[in-house]
Amino acid sequence: MQRTLGTCYYPEHWPEAIWAEDARRMVDAGLTWVRIGEFAWSRLEPTPGDLRFDWLDRAIEVLGQAGLKVVLGTPTATPPRWMADKHPEMFAVDAEGRPRGFGSRRHYCFSHAGYLEESRRIVRLMAERYGRNAHVAAWQTDNEYGCHDTTISYSDAARVAFQDWLRGQFDGDIAALNTAWGNIFWSMEYNRFDQIGLPNLTVTEPNPAHGLAFRRFSSDQVVRYNRAQVDILRAYTSVPIAHNYMGRITDFDHYKVGDDLEIASWDSYPLGFLEDRVGADADHQRAYARQGDPDFQAFHHDLYRAVGKGRWWVMEQQPGPVNWAPYNPAPLPGMVRLWSWEAFAHGAEAVCYFRWRQAPFAQEQMHAGLLRPDSKDAPGMGEAQQVAEELAETPDVQPWAAPVALIFDYDAEWAWATQPHGAGLSYFSLVFEHYKALRRAGLSVDILPPTARNFSDRKLVLAPGLMHLRQDLKAALAASNAQVLHGPRSGARDGHFSIPDPLPPALPGLDVTVSRVQSLRPDMPVPLRGGGAVTGYLEELEGATAAFLETDQGAPVAVQAGHQSYCAGWLDSAGLDRLVHQLCKAAGVPIQTMPAGVRRRCTASEEFWFNHTDRPVECSPGTLPPAGVLRVPRSDRTG
Repeated sequence: MQRTLGTCYYPEHWPEAIWAEDARRMVDAGLTWVRIGEFAWSRLEPTPGDLRFDWLDRAIEVLGQAGLKVVLGTPTATPPRWMADKHPEMFAVDAEGRPRGFGSRRHYCFSHAGYLEESRRIVRLMAERYGRNAHVAAWQTDNEYGCHDTTISYSDAARVAFQDWLRGQFDGDIAALNTAWGNIFWSMEYNRFDQIGLPNLTVTEPNPAHGLAFRRFSSDQVVRYNRAQVDILRAYTSVPIAHNYMGRITDFDHYKVGDDLEIASWDSYPLGFLEDRVGADADHQRAYARQGDPDFQAFHHDLYRAVGKGRWWVMEQQPGPVNWAPYNPAPLPGMVRLWSWEAFAHGAEAVCYFRWRQAPFAQEQMHAGLLRPDSKDAPGMGEAQQVAEELAETPDVQPWAAPVALIFDYDAEWAWATQPHGAGLSYFSLVFEHYKALRRAGLSVDILPPTARNFSDRKLVLAPGLMHLRQDLKAALAASNAQVLHGPRSGARDGHFSIPDPLPPALPGLDVTVSRVQSLRPDMPVPLRGGGAVTGYLEELEGATAAFLETDQGAPVAVQAGHQSYCAGWLDSAGLDRLVHQLCKAAGVPIQTMPAGVRRRCTASEEFWFNHTDRPVECSPGTLPPAGVLRVPRSDRTG
C-alpha cells in the first residue's frame, strides 16, 4: 500500500483569499491528505438551526481541485456555546462532583441523551451533504476521545445510565449483583438497581468491583457514542472512517471502538509525551528532551496497528514545539523526518502533520505548524518535504508478522487502576517496560488484543499483568507452540474482582501458586541473584516448577516449565533484560542488543534503524548520525 503525507488545516481560521495558495503549497510540499472540519461547529451552525455549510463547500472544492484528498471530521468535540445554553446539564462532572465548563473543548458527557441526539443530527446533516463528495476520501469521528480526562463522568445522566447498564449486565437480578460484588462486606447490599450510585465521594475507597464496573460502563458509553456517528456515516458514504486516539489514554477500550471503524489513527507528540506521559526520570527526560522517548511512539504505533486490524495512520504528527507540556523544546534537527519514517516502518499508511499554519490566537498559539503565523516555512517544513521526496523514490514498506507478540488489555489497565496495591504501579507501565526490554534486544513486536486466540505464527508471546485472565485466552496460550510469559498478577481476580479459588495463577502445566503478595517501597528493591532487582511489586510463590530467576535469598521470581513461564515480580530494566534473553533463548528468537537510544524495526524485506540520540552511533549496518535513519535489506528472517 502506498505511503502518503498530509496535514491538518482550519480554513475557518484564515481568509478565504489564501485558501487556494495554501492548497497549492500543500501539494508542492508533497502532501496528499488534508484534515478539516473537526472543530468548526460554531461556524457550521452559529445559532440553532442556522446552517451555514457554504464556506465548507467552497473549502472542500478548493482543496480537492488542487489535488488534495480531504479527511472530514465531525465537529462534536467542540459543541458551541448555544448548545450549552440549550442543554445546561450536558457537561461531564469530575470525581469531586464539579461540572466541567465551557471555554475549551471536549465539554460533554457521553451519557447525556440530549447531546447524543444533537451529535446525531449534525453528523447526519454533514453526511447528507458530503457523503458522496468526490473530494472527501475519509472521515474522522469527533476528536481524541478521552483527552483531558473526559471519558469518566460522574453526572446524573451517567448515574442513571450506569444503573440501566448494570440491569443489563445482571439480567435485572439485584441479588446476583450483590453476590458478584461481595456487597455483604460493610453492609453494602442493594435492594434495587436505582439505589446504586457512582463510585465517587465515598468516605473511603469504594468497593473495587463497583469501581471496575463503572470503568467498564464508561468505556461502553464511548463505544456507543462513536457507533452512533459511524452508523449514520455508513448510510451515506463508502469511504473509510477513522478516529484519532491519543498517547496513553487508556480509560476506554480502543479495540471496541476500532471494531466499528476501518482505520485507527493516533496523534503523536513525542516531546510533549516525554514530559507529560512517559513516566521517565529526570535524567532520561534530559537525555531525550529534543528527541522523545525511543519506545513510546513505537509502542503506540504497534498498539494502533492492532486496534485498526492492520490499517492505521498518524493523524497528527508533531512538527515543532508544542504548547501544552511542562517544557516545550524544539525537536533536534532530523527528528521530524525520523518520527515520520518510524511510523511508516511500523506500517502507517499516512502521516499527517499538525498543523499547516501556526495559529496566532487562542489556546494553541504557541503550538508550531509547518508554517509560521506569517506563512513563512517553519523548520519542520523542510523535513516534511524531504520525507515526501524519499517516499517518491523508495518502494513501499511491506508489512510483516513479527514472531514476538505482546498482549495489551484495556480491562487489565482498569483493574490495576482500581487496585494498584502500591503507589505508582500501573498496568500500562508494566506492559511498556516489557515492550522496552524487547526493543532493547533489537526485536520487532506485534501488539495483540486480549481477544486473540491464534498464535500459530508466534514464537514468543508476553502477557504480563492480565489480572482477569479469561479462560479461553489461557487455554489458547497453553495450547500454542509459542513460549508464553504470564505474571505478575495474572489471573489474580475473577470477572467481578474477587480472588479466585484455586489461587492464581492456576496455569495448566505450571505447578505454581501465589501464596502472598507485597508492594515495595521505591527505595527498597529486592536484588536478583546474578543481577537486576524486583521493584514495586513481588509475589511469594509455592510449587515445584523450577525457577530461572531468584532473589538473593533464593526465593523464586520467574519459573518455567515446557513453553510456559510465570514472573512473580515487577523487574527493573536489568532484570527484564535477563528475562527477555531467557525467553528468547527458549523460543529460538535471536536477539541483537541495541546501542543506547538506537532501535530497529523489521518489515518483510528490510530493517529500519533509528538513532534517537543527539550523537553519532556505530551499529551493525553502519554509522547512524544524530536523529539518523538507515533502511537496509533484512539480515535475518526472525527479528
